[in-house]
Amino acid sequence: MSRRPLIETAYGTHREAFGLQEWGLLVAVAAIWGSSFLFIEIGLEHFGPGVVAFGRVAVGALTLSLLPGSRRPVERADLPLVALLGLFWMGAPLVLFPIGQQWIDSSLAGMINGAVPIFAAVVAAILLRRLPAARQLTGIAIGFLGVVGVLWPATRDANATALGATLVLLAVLCYGIAINIAVPLQQRYGALPVLVRAQAVALVLLAPAALISLPDSEFAWSSTLAVAALGFFGTGWAFVAMTTLVGRAGATRGSIANYFVPIMAIALGVIFRDETIAAISLVGTGLVLMGAYLTSRRESR
Repeated sequence: MSRRPLIETAYGTHREAFGLQEWGLLVAVAAIWGSSFLFIEIGLEHFGPGVVAFGRVAVGALTLSLLPGSRRPVERADLPLVALLGLFWMGAPLVLFPIGQQWIDSSLAGMINGAVPIFAAVVAAILLRRLPAARQLTGIAIGFLGVVGVLWPATRDANATALGATLVLLAVLCYGIAINIAVPLQQRYGALPVLVRAQAVALVLLAPAALISLPDSEFAWSSTLAVAALGFFGTGWAFVAMTTLVGRAGATRGSIANYFVPIMAIALGVIFRDETIAAISLVGTGLVLMGAYLTSRRESR
């Protein structure tokens, strides 16, 4: 990779403090992905993990392919990077999460998912051979503590195994790598043409897993609608929003959207399922907001 794309991998085109567009993209990602863990569990009630993963990517690819912007060309030299994006952002993690959630609760999966900004920052530091600014590192650390606080009450009673947690952790590592790959591609071509091609690669990679899971799957409207929602929103529009955000703000700063995912998941539970919020979760929410504020500030050059 040339020197120019290497720098772009860590730094987006927008180094100033987050504006309305950046915060809007962040909220959209958090709102959509905050419901994804629930939809995955509903999908797993009748479908195998491979069917859930393949189905959501198929619906997402179909959704984005209908948009005119998805047909813009991508240079042949960048197609290997697009293929890697399909592997690390969709092919591997979207099947690792459903498999892992067979042995761990969605709340614990959400907490592990909160480590995405940490992995994104580590990968960016390796590529640049330079740590992010102290303020960004502080914001990432505070935000992660907040995620732990938000989900701590749920994880105390969560069912978990080491295998399930390890698989989800591998998926989160893939996300950290993928976010860094996505930045220069988005800056050159925009989100749509990159994502549609990456999803096509992911479909090829996920096809064997879908075939393996097919005998253990049975049709049910609840699981079908859950997978359709995962694809249309989570694998379609949320990826567009996230790719646009990291292209503007950089991998390290843009990835803090993942800190808001468990907050949105808990908020949806309160609104639609009459769940209660523990005091430590409210403290954790405050820490997440503080960490996001620090990370979103103007980035030093």
